[in-house]
Amino acid sequence: MKDRTDLPRVAVFSLGGTIASTNQPGSAGGVTPQLGAAELTAAVPQLEDIAQLETVAFRQTASGDLTFEDLVALAAEITARLSSGYAGVVVTQGTDSIEETSFALDLLVESDRPVVITGAMRNPTLAGPDGPANVLAAVRVAAAPHADALGCVVVLNDQIHAARFVRKTNTSSPSTFQSTVVGPLGWVTEGRPHIAFRMRDHAHFTALAGIRFPAVALLKMSLGDDGRLLGPVESLGYRGLVVEAFGGGHVRAALAPTLGDLAAKMPVVLSSRTGSGSVLQETYGFPGSERDLLERGLIPAGFLDGPKARVLMSLILASGGDINDVRDGFDSMGQTTR
Repeated sequence: MKDRTDLPRVAVFSLGGTIASTNQPGSAGGVTPQLGAAELTAAVPQLEDIAQLETVAFRQTASGDLTFEDLVALAAEITARLSSGYAGVVVTQGTDSIEETSFALDLLVESDRPVVITGAMRNPTLAGPDGPANVLAAVRVAAAPHADALGCVVVLNDQIHAARFVRKTNTSSPSTFQSTVVGPLGWVTEGRPHIAFRMRDHAHFTALAGIRFPAVALLKMSLGDDGRLLGPVESLGYRGLVVEAFGGGHVRAALAPTLGDLAAKMPVVLSSRTGSGSVLQETYGFPGSERDLLERGLIPAGFLDGPKARVLMSLILASGGDINDVRDGFDSMGQTTR
């Protein structure tokens, strides 16, 4: 029997999703999450030569049903493994919410060793499922000695993406995950991860176990929107609001006063619905422009899109932060590389 004790240790946590989805024999219904980490890794025999694996079936659900509380619990398990000497951790999950869950874990787990999120676009019942190749690449990154100081990364289609930049851009393509602002951090070729650059570190959030996360609303601006959804935001119990505005950070002029009133009562973050590029701060001066909204107290999201801005604000508020802490948190996120 091959001696594997000299291989690095990697923990693989499964959460469900397409990568774990199959159907019951003879069933005419759609696939559902049924496979756990043990089954997913068993389908990739090459892993035996890469790492000593611990497999944990942590959740079994569609990724849209994951919660902040799930991620806090997962972050605690990941931190325990990395603190005890594991080389890295891999998390398999559905792709629908990877851009948010990976960014949340990037903020929740403080370690020099990699936390790698992966999934699949083709479930195991289809021709050419991509799950096994993605698991293989993810474990290679997690086990690589030079994959330090990357923060949380997303590995699919042999590309390595920073959690703070990656987005799902297509409903079904295996190349759906893109980092349109900076491109991928690296790639996997011939079984070796290549790292092009690393991210600057940022603040982390700990001791959130047992805390009830505050509600944060996310609204996208659209042509002719009369703003009627803005009025009830406070009365519905939301603690904060993220606005995905037009272009560089613009809304209809008629909505600017309402947003200003809300910004005096709760943190209101201004992001762009384009999904790429930083929110402007000093270019346009018309009513409803970014200059107007920032003067009314809105907080610029920088390069973060709406869903990621909501993740960051939620963690800051759950940690007991106020409007000033939210502003500081988004300011500090602006420096991204080193």
